[in-house]
Amino acid sequence: MAWVYDFRKFKRELPEEWGGLVPTEVFVNESTRLVEAADKRGIPLRILGGLAIAIHSPEAKDTAIKLKRTGTGSEGQEYSDIDLMSYSKYKGNAERLLAEEGYVMRTTTLPSAYSQRQIYYHPRGWFYVDLFRDKLLVANHPLDFRGRLELDYPTVPLADLLLEKIQMWEAFSEKDLKDCLILLKAHDVGNGEDEVNGSYIAQLLASDWGFWYTATTNLRRIRDLMERLDEVGKKVGIEPDVLIEKDRENIIRKLDLLLKLIEEEPKSLKWKMRSKIGTKRVWYNIVERPETVGGFGIWEPISVKD
Repeated sequence: MAWVYDFRKFKRELPEEWGGLVPTEVFVNESTRLVEAADKRGIPLRILGGLAIAIHSPEAKDTAIKLKRTGTGSEGQEYSDIDLMSYSKYKGNAERLLAEEGYVMRTTTLPSAYSQRQIYYHPRGWFYVDLFRDKLLVANHPLDFRGRLELDYPTVPLADLLLEKIQMWEAFSEKDLKDCLILLKAHDVGNGEDEVNGSYIAQLLASDWGFWYTATTNLRRIRDLMERLDEVGKKVGIEPDVLIEKDRENIIRKLDLLLKLIEEEPKSLKWKMRSKIGTKRVWYNIVERPETVGGFGIWEPISVKD
């Protein structure tokens, strides 16, 4: 997390009318502008994370506003950075693009080199940009984006956006929960890339027991939360009236469908062998610590069911 402190030393020049916070529309406009600039140069570049979910879910904008999502360490600001994914073969092209746009690259460290990640500072210090290549390796369960960036624009596909969130075991946070709810409220679960592609998710998890266990546990926990929202909603920063009964039922229906697709997908021999060991052995990559994330996520405090 040293890069966070490094960024705080970077001079910030925010317009006075922003009141010390970078507006959401600035993140949306700048991320899409960078993707468009890359596209004109023939560089595959797509937006990741909660910002991508917001861009892909304009029909849920009112709900997103009411949920009051806050980015990590941003003190009331909805987003704290821009996450982008490209391919290794375009590394030099992407570097030149960001340099031409005035972004300043942080000196590469061994951890960032290993994770195929570069960090760039906005020319006026408004935020930083995380640029990943090929895979999201800084994750409890890494995601491979090779061959995936061409399937959607300007973000990665919806299935990958959901997988980004539900791969978290150590630090599933309030903002991650809200991102999942926004995505599931706005989009159906199905078999195409214009939906949350449940078939793709099911096939991916059928070959990896560890990822399957983390993902299905998180999905079931979100479902349980929807059923108990009146009781525990405020503990995770959600006012129960933000999601009316119809919204909750809609999200539960989609979760049930997704879980059914995952359950019915034939599992690989590798999955079956690893399932025999279960949680007796650590099943995820350890990328965070309690002291860096303030604990292991939101589930334990609200005692959700597994």
